Amino acid sequence: MKGEAESVVITSKILLPFSYTAGRTASRFFTELRDNQRIMGKKCPKCNRVIVPPRKICGKCFAETSEWVKVSNRGTLISYTVVYKPMLHLPKETPLAYGIIKLDGADTNIVHFLGEVDPKEIKPGMLVQAVFREKGEGNILDIDYFKPI
Repeated sequence: MKGEAESVVITSKILLPFSYTAGRTASRFFTELRDNQRIMGKKCPKCNRVIVPPRKICGKCFAETSEWVKVSNRGTLISYTVVYKPMLHLPKETPLAYGIIKLDGADTNIVHFLGEVDPKEIKPGMLVQAVFREKGEGNILDIDYFKPI
């Protein structure tokens, strides 16, 4: 149509570093990872689900969570994907695998890296265990990855 501008697609790469306050619940979760290599969840007083990573509010029944619960650093791989294309934002070299993991003692899943395994040998249902960084920094990457057991 006359008078309309042509659509132009621009491809670029933007690195956007930022900081934020994690809040009380996430801060305690990250502190436990960093200082004690311990994975903590919060138990919902209404539906009794143990939520990991912990949330202040239960996503199922919307009750405020209160009780902290230590969960196992072992669990079951529910699903996974393998990333082959290197990207600037990835903290590990490709190929790398992400897994959805249900930790023993938790009623929700956590998403994290898988390691010490050939991507071709990863199978849903396999048992995995957290491997922690030697020196934690107070973030989710204090769990370096989950390995098969």
